[in-house]
Amino acid sequence: MMRKWYNFTFIVLVAIALAQVGCHSDSKKNSDDIEIPDDIFGDDKPLMISQEAMGDIIDNISSPVEMAALLKSTGVSFSQKLLASTKRVDYLNTDFKRALNLGIYGCDLGYLNMYEKTGSVINNMTTIKTLANELRIGQFFDFNTIKRLATNNENLDSLMYISVSSFNNMDEYLRNNNRSNISSLIVTGMWVEGMYLATQVVKAAPNKEVVERIATQKLVLNDLILILKNYKTDPNFVKLVDDVERIKKEYEAVKITYEMAEPEAKEVDGMLIIVQNDKQNVDISDETLNNIITVIEDVRNKMINL
Repeated sequence: MMRKWYNFTFIVLVAIALAQVGCHSDSKKNSDDIEIPDDIFGDDKPLMISQEAMGDIIDNISSPVEMAALLKSTGVSFSQKLLASTKRVDYLNTDFKRALNLGIYGCDLGYLNMYEKTGSVINNMTTIKTLANELRIGQFFDFNTIKRLATNNENLDSLMYISVSSFNNMDEYLRNNNRSNISSLIVTGMWVEGMYLATQVVKAAPNKEVVERIATQKLVLNDLILILKNYKTDPNFVKLVDDVERIKKEYEAVKITYEMAEPEAKEVDGMLIIVQNDKQNVDISDETLNNIITVIEDVRNKMINL
């Protein structure tokens, strides 16, 4: 997993940490093989998170639409009870709570869009718009257009596109304006909610592909914790890191290995393409899966009851 870090000093520090755990061989390493020391950030103000650093991490997190599409492909019916209630928005009275829950509602939006629940989409978007306005980023949501698309199922692709692009533009704005702390909370809320939806679906109807997707999210956890620890001077972030590390602990028993294979050249539609034949193997026991389901549910419910 390629990483681009925040500034040259940070790159050097990470390089030292990597060197201490061994040289990077031709085989791929799990992200949990790399332990980032707590004192890497020092006691000064948080470092600037570059677009590349946050972008790399976001790229490795399953998008709400992607996760929702996978869940729908299992044949499991839509369940309203899995979604965070929009009635509690008035209780989200700090930017920390608003940003974390904006990510949660954003993930739920992908789930609603995929199942074409137009009425609930409008309700969900109203809540998102409220939180976004309070965070001073409401300009990225064209609510009138989204409402119009949501009432016409034929425009589902357009609805999903504008929903996703709204969040992408908002995230870029936050990072460009030194508000990466807000962006990191949105990403964390979105990731936890996506994992919650996936684990609840697996709990009700075991599915091999979904289980593997859950297992491979182990590769994201170190990155997520690394970003959140950048704001450790905020007690709220300290507690959030503790919760994410609880999830990471249950993932320690998940084993992800790789089989290297020679790439293959193929002709497709008159063009030469290179097909990578590396294989990823995931080993997760029923006990480990159940532990992950339990801790994800606990952390997510804690987030929506802040």
